[in-house]
Amino acid sequence: MFISFEGLDYCGKTTQASLLADFFKSKGKSVILLREPGGTPISEKIRSILLDENHEDLTFVAELLLFSAARNQLVKQVIQPALKDDRIVICDRFVDSTTVYQGYGRGINLEDISIINKISTDGLMPDYTFFLDIDVEEMLSRREIARGVADRMESSGIEFFNRVRNGFWQVAQNSPDRFIVINGKNPIDQIHKEIRQFFLDKVSI
Repeated sequence: MFISFEGLDYCGKTTQASLLADFFKSKGKSVILLREPGGTPISEKIRSILLDENHEDLTFVAELLLFSAARNQLVKQVIQPALKDDRIVICDRFVDSTTVYQGYGRGINLEDISIINKISTDGLMPDYTFFLDIDVEEMLSRREIARGVADRMESSGIEFFNRVRNGFWQVAQNSPDRFIVINGKNPIDQIHKEIRQFFLDKVSI
C-alpha cells in the first residue's frame, strides 16, 4: 500500500505521516516513511539545491526537472522495491506537489508536467493521498512560530501559495477516489484519529 501526504508547508503532514507510520507498526506492519524531495543519497543532494535560498536564479523548468529527478531516484531505488516486498510506503509529498507547485503555482503547462510526472514515477501513483488543508495565513503564522526563516520554496510569496492551495483543491476534486481532504487546523490528535479511523473502516489492516 502506498500513501502520500500533501498540503501547504506547515500544514502538519510530516507529523501525521509519522503518526500513521507508528500506527501501522503497532499493528505489526512493515512500514517505510519517506519524504520528497529526498529519501536517497542523490535525492537528498538534489533537495539541498532546491531549498537553498541562495539559488534564487534557479529557473522554474530546472526546478521542475530537479524535483522529478529526485523522485525517479526515490521510486526506482526505494518505493518500488518496498511495495514489491509488501511493505506500506508513506511519503511526505509525492507527484501531486509537482503538479500543484510547478503547475498551478509556477504556471508551467499542466500537460507538460503530466508527461514528466509519468516518466519520473514510472506510472506509479499512491493508493491514498491525504490533503491537509490550511489557508496561507495559517501557514505563515505557523512558519513564524516554528522558526521565522523561509527556505527558497517557502519564500515564493502569498499569491503563489494561494495558487498552490487552489491547485491542491483542483487536483483533489479531479481524483476523489484517491484524495481524502482533512481540515489541517484541527488538533493533531483529532487529525490522526480521523486518518486512523479511515484505515480501520476502509482498509484491511
